[in-house]
Amino acid sequence: MLTVTEAAAEAITALTSQGEGDAGLRLAVQNADGESAQLALSVAPEPADGDSVLGADEGPKVFLEPQAAALLDDKVLDVQEDEAGGVAFAVLPQHTS
Repeated sequence: MLTVTEAAAEAITALTSQGEGDAGLRLAVQNADGESAQLALSVAPEPADGDSVLGADEGPKVFLEPQAAALLDDKVLDVQEDEAGGVAFAVLPQHTS
């Protein structure tokens, strides 16, 4: 299952706090072309039919469309700061102990 870092959770909260109700960050596969699948991220007011929902009642929510859930099953959602101080979401491999 996709893991969300604390930094990513804070960024999701900042993005979705303007939304109504149970808004969350939705991840969907935009271009499923083999190994180079591209993800589309958007703020959604609620999960779409079939989406998996990550997150507790309190705190940030992540909605995963079925293809994205399968693709991200063993990944970590994090945020990284660029040289200009902007923040971007990053999908990273999970570290195994």
